[in-house]
Parts: sequence; C-alpha cells; structure tokens
Amino acid sequence: MRIPAEFRRKGTLRPPPIVCPSGMNKTIRRASVFTLLLVFALLIRATWVQFYDGTALADNKNNRRNAIELYSEPLGNIVVGGKSVTGSARTTSGDLKYKRTYTDGSLYAAVTGYSSQVYGATQLEGVYQELLDGTDNRLKTVLDTVTNKRADPGDVITTIDPATQRAAYDALGDKKGAAVAIDPATGRILAVVSTPSYDPSTISTGDTDTWSQLTKNPDKPMTNRALRQPLPPGSTFKLVVAAAALEDGLYSSVDEKTDSPNPYPLPQSTDKLTNENLSAPCANASIRVALQYSCNNVFGKMAVDLGQDKVRAMAEKFGFNDATQDVPVRAYESVYPKDMDEAQTALTGIGQFDVTATPLQMAMVSAAIANGGKLLSPHMVSQITDSGGDVLEDYDDNTSAKEIVSSSTAEQLQSAMQTVVEKGTGTNAQISGVTVGGKTGTAQHGENNSETPYAWFTSYGKSDATGKEVAVAVIVEQSNAARSEVSGNGLAAPVAKAVMEAALN
Repeated sequence: MRIPAEFRRKGTLRPPPIVCPSGMNKTIRRASVFTLLLVFALLIRATWVQFYDGTALADNKNNRRNAIELYSEPLGNIVVGGKSVTGSARTTSGDLKYKRTYTDGSLYAAVTGYSSQVYGATQLEGVYQELLDGTDNRLKTVLDTVTNKRADPGDVITTIDPATQRAAYDALGDKKGAAVAIDPATGRILAVVSTPSYDPSTISTGDTDTWSQLTKNPDKPMTNRALRQPLPPGSTFKLVVAAAALEDGLYSSVDEKTDSPNPYPLPQSTDKLTNENLSAPCANASIRVALQYSCNNVFGKMAVDLGQDKVRAMAEKFGFNDATQDVPVRAYESVYPKDMDEAQTALTGIGQFDVTATPLQMAMVSAAIANGGKLLSPHMVSQITDSGGDVLEDYDDNTSAKEIVSSSTAEQLQSAMQTVVEKGTGTNAQISGVTVGGKTGTAQHGENNSETPYAWFTSYGKSDATGKEVAVAVIVEQSNAARSEVSGNGLAAPVAKAVMEAALN
C-alpha cells in the first residue's frame, strides 16, 4: 500500500489533526460546569445531613439510641424529706439496662411526674432530666470533659414535707380534687396533691395498655389539678376584691358598712345577684360580715364600683394572668378577664364569669395575706446537687418577697378570715391551738350550673405555740356527696384542716 507523502514524517505515521467545531467546545464546557455544580450540591447536602439533620435526628424523641443511652446507667433521684422517692432498677430483657422506679408513686406523682422509656418525662423528671441523667454540664469533671464520659447524675431535693403531703392525699381520698400547701414565710411548697392519681412505675417501661387506660380515663388521673387545671374559684376570689377595695380606699376598714342593696340588680341587665343564705344580713354588710356569710351582693357591687381595671390590677399582683409561673414546673395561667360590661364585672366579683384559678394560685392569695401582705415566690425544689451532695443551685436563697398589699390591709383581711372560720361559713376548719383564717367557695359548674358545683377552701393556719404558719388551698371537683351537700365548708374545709394540722405539727 502506498502512503501519501504528507503522512510520512521520519518514519512515523500521524493522522491529520482533528478540529472541533466551536459549538462542541461550548457543550463540553457547559457539561463540565454542570457536573461541578452537582458535585458542590452533593457536598453541601452531605454537610447539611451530617451537621444539621444529624443533630435533629439525634435529638428526635423517636431515636432509639437516645433511650438506650438515657437508660444505660441509673438515674439520679428526687428526694422528699431526706429520702429518695425515685430509683432505678436493672431490667431483665431488652436493650435498655435500667428502668425508673417510684416509692409511693401515687402519693408523689403530682410532684415527680414520670420518666418513661417510651413516653418521655414530665414534672420534675422532665424539668431536671439533664441533671438526673448526668448530661448537665455542671456535673462534668475535668476528666469527664476530656474523655467525653457521661457524668454521674445529680439529685433534686424538694421542699415537700412527707407528713403534709400524706395528710392531703389521705384527706382527699377518692374525691376528684387537689390541694396545695405553702409556707408563707419562705415560699416553700409543702404539699402538691392531685386526685385521682396514678403510679408512674406502671408506665416507666412504656406499657401500652396501662398508658391507654390512663389517657382515656374520663377522670384524667395524669392531669395535675393542683398546678395545671384552672377552674372558677367562686367566693374564694372575694378576698382579692376585698383587698382591692381596701387598698384603693373605697372602704377604709373591713368593719365599715358598704352601700350594697340585697339583692343587687346587675347593671344593664334584668337579673339580680342573690345570696345562697337568704336570711344572712347581707344588705349594706361590712367586708367582715360579707366574707363571714359570703354575700354575693356586696362583692358584685364592689367589683363594679372599683371597675374591672382595678380588680384586675390587684388580681395580677397576686399572680393572675401570669403565663410564666414556674415552681419550677410550669403552672397554668390563672385568669382575670378583660373587656367586660358591668354585669360581667359584677360576676367576676364573686369568682364567676371567666375568672379561673388553680389551687396553687389561691394558696398564694392566702399566703400573701398571712405573711403581712408580702408574697414569696412559691417553689417546690430546695436544691439541686451533684452526685457527691455538693449544691449546684439553692432555690431557697433565690426567693424574693413582693408586696401585694400593705401590712394594714393584710392584718384586716386576716381578722376577717378568722371570723369566717370562728363563726361563718368555714367552721369545719377550726383547729385547737391554731389561729385559722379562711374563705369558702362554691363555684358554678356547667351551663346554667347544671353540673355538680366545685367546692373550694383557701386558708392559713398559725400555731399559737410556735408561730409557725402554713397556707392551704383545696378544691373538690367531684365527690360522692349529694348536690345539696356540696359546699366549701362541707367538702374542702376538712381537707384543709387535715393539711394544716400536719404542717404545723
């Protein structure tokens, strides 16, 4: 075969150069740029998944690894009266080495809440979960930080008094209700009880049948009625209205006669505000007499005379309309409403219309009055400690006193509340050797009061021998008593009496 001369170069055979059209060069460049962008996008996505989605997945409550890590070691404990009411037990099967246990679980459920392998943690178990599982950075030693080892867990020391807690729980018995006891001088919460209760041990391993029964129970045993179920406070709210009237100067004394027709015609309405006891001396009654007989006409008109803004201002000083009330468990907001007409304002004067309160809130009202008008921040945790018992935070030192009413107003209200117990609607709260002041309440329930009313009692007791004090609020939502027998004095006052006796003993 003859090779053309232009292909012969020093014995080497070379093909002619290939010339690419300009359009093909642009296509290659575009493909290269597109491929490079895809690589960058892939790198960005991988980084996002690793650092952002990875963290989110690690924190997801459904991530089994979190539960395995949480229950790989015993948890710290919640302590009441110097003894742990929680514990950790070794499991016999599964990938979780430990489970949460409770001593007298039903008694302390409203305090501890639960820590469940499946359903998470609530109450103190939830608030202090990092302390109790050892992941709180304050627990780490230098060696723990270097080795990234999980620290030994800390403990939560509560202010709860075992005898007071037990007295409230036993006195409520099979009633649906709640009780709160506070030391007015320190703000320490001595008892938090909600009934019916439940045993957190039964759901610590995530038993689905028990969980289903508890969550579907119409009596809502897992609801903390003491802190998280605001209901109409009824006539116990009259203490707030009386405080507003005395502080405002509408009346100078609890013994000054008021201008209160009986019954009281509601403004801009054809209805009249009447009293439960038709023979009670409620016409133009003084604040003392009106509290003694729980006169609706007096406090309905008093609220209108003051105006909703002044009543609301006093309610808010006591703690109403505060959505950030932590003890340290977040308590639900107690409410004094806004934008009412005068008839509605009158109804708020007797704790009805849209007024709601928790037992914690009404215990705070009595605590402030008992403490000379000053309210200390209520709290049910005294200290948190590390595994060696060293204090990480002392909550007893962090309380601050807030003046709610003047000492003069407080003294007058104390005197009037004592009259309620000595010879008024709260005689069932009398205790030998103890000065007791209180206020009953029977709040309407359901449309046109079609359901069984709520029975309330808020009070304080002061030992004549030691001077020690306690403030207690009780609500009974439902009992076996006939509707005609439902009253604050009949149902709630005996519970408060039992709690005060235990706290002051």
